[in-house]
Amino acid sequence: MKSYVKLYGPSVSKAIVALRKVAIDFPEVCIMDTGIAAAQNVTASGFGSLDTPESIQSFFGGEKAISEERCDNIISKSGESLGEHDFFFEWFQKPSVAQVEELITKIDEVLVPTKARYTMTTK
Repeated sequence: MKSYVKLYGPSVSKAIVALRKVAIDFPEVCIMDTGIAAAQNVTASGFGSLDTPESIQSFFGGEKAISEERCDNIISKSGESLGEHDFFFEWFQKPSVAQVEELITKIDEVLVPTKARYTMTTK
């Protein structure tokens, strides 16, 4: 099951970074976003793929931002494309209503400073 997020400006890039921070501390999910998808697809420019704990830690802001253990399961391996969405949270198990509501609350909180708006669809 996935919760797809479509972001609306003024700062979509800041909003994506904020959503990544939510995911780090929300162990029930893994994620995919436009930046991660691009980094995984760009190997010739020196980014390499995000396939080692070190590269994932670097992408998420270093050792202090994300543990090596969380690096193992933070990025979705489903191969699902984002489509028209900017971000998705992929649930490891079918979420309860309370878990989805908790995720929405956390998203609301982290997006306030970015002034970004969003829609979310869980299916």
